[in-house]
Amino acid sequence: MAGAHRREAPAAAPVPLPRPALAPAPTPSPPRAGRDRYFDALRAVALIRVVTYHTFEWPWLGLVFPSMGVMFALAGSLMARSLERPAAKVIRGRLRRLLVPLWVFGAVLIVAMAKHGWLPGADALYWVLPVGDPPGDAWGEQAWAVLWYLRTYLWFVLLSPVLLRLFRLAPLPVLLLSLVPVVVFETVWSVPDGRLGSALSDLSVFLFCWLLGFAHRDGVLDRLRPGAVLAAAAPLMAVGAWWAFGHEVDGTYDLDDIPLAQALWSAGFVLLLLRFRPDFGWLARRPVADRIVTVFNARAVTVYLWHEVALMASVPLIDLMWDIPAFERDLPLDSMWFQFGIAWVLIAVAVALFGWVEDVAAKRRPRLLP
Repeated sequence: MAGAHRREAPAAAPVPLPRPALAPAPTPSPPRAGRDRYFDALRAVALIRVVTYHTFEWPWLGLVFPSMGVMFALAGSLMARSLERPAAKVIRGRLRRLLVPLWVFGAVLIVAMAKHGWLPGADALYWVLPVGDPPGDAWGEQAWAVLWYLRTYLWFVLLSPVLLRLFRLAPLPVLLLSLVPVVVFETVWSVPDGRLGSALSDLSVFLFCWLLGFAHRDGVLDRLRPGAVLAAAAPLMAVGAWWAFGHEVDGTYDLDDIPLAQALWSAGFVLLLLRFRPDFGWLARRPVADRIVTVFNARAVTVYLWHEVALMASVPLIDLMWDIPAFERDLPLDSMWFQFGIAWVLIAVAVALFGWVEDVAAKRRPRLLP
């Protein structure tokens, strides 16, 4: 999921989308008390999907569940709710909760890369405030490449007071216009190379999803007729799929490598997820599932930051297992599913070692597990 994407020559402009109609005399539903367990479950599924993708690299996973679009939409909804308080205070709190875990992760990874010969330069300041992609060496690239998401999230947080103000002036027009930048970047004008281009590309790809979070929080989606939502989501996903299959990269249709397809497919998919929300009250009656969802949400940044490190560490660990005759005989050491399982064990170790940092960043009492 690197921030910089390859681009192919466009075949045609996307099909114009129908303008969704608002239902007459809407009555917004009252806000739910406590946490939205449906949102919590979506975040947990998104994180599991990310780890699964980075293990098996199945290109079709982005079509089954566009996890990054989902995560940006959920974050946008929470940001809109938070901005009911003074913006400066909200931004400081969000930055603290993002940056403190990143600094701990960076301290470990920078030392490890330095031991492999990497010498940080002046651009190492991006590890302090990742407005651009933090630097690193080839040995650690698998670990630090995922930081594009934190960089994009940081920019959305900084821009949200302005974005929310614009959105509330004209919700539906602003939402539809938010797709214009990615269309322009992929069909008319290419983004520049380097950190600026990567940031602009990722912001344009997921801007619609972030604003969908605003639309959910403000009740705009609930006021849309179901038929109108389907009429908007279907062409978005259809054009996204058409663009993906027409712009394969290295023989695959991985949405992570096709920005416009990622933007359109994620937009339609997330629109459906946020408009047609099932009641997840049953989750409280399933203690194990409820506990898993709780842990994933309380340790979301830790799981995301350290999952690639876990996958990297699983390789030499499995190599050592080959030297133990019983393991070689009885364990499927050459199976990717076995590596997947080992990675989750190592992710659990990372959560135990570093998860408490999220509590400190949120000004909570540190705990081994929430």
